[in-house]
Amino acid sequence: MYEKRDYSGLLGTPGFSDMLLTDHFTLYEGYVKNVNSLLGKLAETGAETQEGAELRRRFGWEWNGMRLHELYFGNIRSGAEKLHEGKLRERLITEYGSVETWENDFRSVGAMRGIGWVILTEDPENGGLLNTWTNEHDAGHLAGGRPVLVMDVFEHAYLRDYGIKRSEYIDAFMRSIDWNVAEKRLS
Repeated sequence: MYEKRDYSGLLGTPGFSDMLLTDHFTLYEGYVKNVNSLLGKLAETGAETQEGAELRRRFGWEWNGMRLHELYFGNIRSGAEKLHEGKLRERLITEYGSVETWENDFRSVGAMRGIGWVILTEDPENGGLLNTWTNEHDAGHLAGGRPVLVMDVFEHAYLRDYGIKRSEYIDAFMRSIDWNVAEKRLS
């Protein structure tokens, strides 16, 4: 059984109303509940049945919804600082030429039309850092890629506070990144 994580420490984060965050936490808790429910049903049904196959398909959606939210909430914090000198900064400069160029690219991925996730992904094979778009929880992930920084760009992440002004939400997200967490996610 998976336990929901407590992200209430994020309440009061500038750029994110407590109501928005509380609603978002509730959505995340639903993914945890559904993962546990599906695991129980799969144990009863068995994956070889038609019902089991459908449950297995649904499991990827729920599991990734749970994990992506944990990564997202885990890499934001109230009172975040700017990216400091260190391994992540050096790698972004090596990969993109400058931190500003990387940030512009990350923001542009987040500003694309559609719903999904923006993930700074590390390629464990060559150490490259790629800004990627994941359209749905269970589609678009780079196989073997390691998420370093995750930004939720489904409407539930910003609509209550920003309406359709996604760029203002992206600004708030960028000001709230916990760079220490992102750096620890590097291999």
